[in-house]
Amino acid sequence: MDLNPNPASTQLSVPGLEALMDSAWPAAEREESDGWVLRAASGVTQRANSVWPRDPGEDPHRVLAALRAARLWYRTRRLPLIFQVFDGPRSAALNAVLDDEGFTRQSETLVLIREPGAEPGADVAPEPAVEMSSEPSAEWLDLWWSVDGRGGAAELAAARGILAGCPAVYALVRDDGGVPAAVARLALPDAQPAGPRWAGLYCMATRPEARRRGYGGRIVRALLREGGARGVDGYWLLVMASNTGARDLYAGAGFHEACRYLYRQERPKRHLTGC
Repeated sequence: MDLNPNPASTQLSVPGLEALMDSAWPAAEREESDGWVLRAASGVTQRANSVWPRDPGEDPHRVLAALRAARLWYRTRRLPLIFQVFDGPRSAALNAVLDDEGFTRQSETLVLIREPGAEPGADVAPEPAVEMSSEPSAEWLDLWWSVDGRGGAAELAAARGILAGCPAVYALVRDDGGVPAAVARLALPDAQPAGPRWAGLYCMATRPEARRRGYGGRIVRALLREGGARGVDGYWLLVMASNTGARDLYAGAGFHEACRYLYRQERPKRHLTGC
């Protein structure tokens, strides 16, 4: 499914979004195999440890052969075989093979976009006391990892490597006592399709006791303003389909659903982090 089949449009195709998302959250290891991108990052986050079937394939025999090769690749890294599968007819043959092989379906995720010139918020007012930096501070990492992280120091180091793999802006807002209340990341991939420039909102995390006090909205507005100052025209973000509160927040900022995906896992052994 394309968001808009006109290549001159300000919108992106779903494959274009997939490529931007891959650039914004790069795995430490990656290998291309018959139209698929195999990704690994020590088990930290599903995105960075899953197959991105850039060309899912239409021939079931070819899909099955590629699956066997992917299975061996992940087995040598002692990781489960997981696919990030986008919804739509392009994935029909792949889904049929994965069904036959007994792969699970989990973590349905929506990809929301805010198109160039979208309202509301085309002229976003400054947000007071939102701190911006080009690298995640220790406070930023501590808050994000306490909300979304899984694991200890080694896993956090792997996560930091993923963050460093793409230029980004890191936002932090404090509560009235000066304690970090919410953080987020605006990924700014260098590789862009022709046309408007896009950026991705990632790592939205609010300290549990600071929720429902407007910090998340302040972070989003501040990053939209920062992105505009850096020449960004359109934005995307990822949110779990079950997270109705976050979806309402993003809808209020002008985001709407472009596509969705889920993860299909062969042998669930442990929960990986992130959507």
